[in-house]
Amino acid sequence: MPILQCKLKRSWSVVNIRSTVNIRLLIKLAFFFSIVLIADILTKYLTQYYISADPYYHFGYPYGGVPIFENWMGIEFSIVHATNRGMAWGLLSSMPHLLLMARIVLIIGMIVYLCKAKLAFKMQLPLVIIIAGALGNVVDAAFYGHVIDMFKFVFWGYHFPVFNFADSAIFCGVSFLFIQSFFERNHE
Repeated sequence: MPILQCKLKRSWSVVNIRSTVNIRLLIKLAFFFSIVLIADILTKYLTQYYISADPYYHFGYPYGGVPIFENWMGIEFSIVHATNRGMAWGLLSSMPHLLLMARIVLIIGMIVYLCKAKLAFKMQLPLVIIIAGALGNVVDAAFYGHVIDMFKFVFWGYHFPVFNFADSAIFCGVSFLFIQSFFERNHE
């Protein structure tokens, strides 16, 4: 039985939630959505106002920002202030308005799919986490004109692209959906 069922009114285009909705599960989805979105907005706010975007501001650390650990089995991690006008690895950075519109359309599409599809909670939760992460990046692009990234890893000399909490949420949600679909196919 799907947890969230949506029905569009003919002339108002307003989404109604049927009375058969399991309120507890809906509250769980809203809770996870809120946690991801608030954590993303808070980490970006703290990064924006407390860490300089100038990589040479902190002279004691080679990448700027705040070192969390250095050379732990060849891995380094720091909190930095980086901006990205594109999507992953700066792709489409020359078309920010097109990218913002595409992100909004994708979020709306995922919400419609979440409402229309008869999914179990274990499939709805990762979609909600993906939507929250995507919305966090849209909020950034709308308010700052760019996305704020802060997590910097260096793996054995390779500088992994800087990312943020929303990117992590999207990755985790997509990974969980992939794993779920893989195990469901194996059980059939």
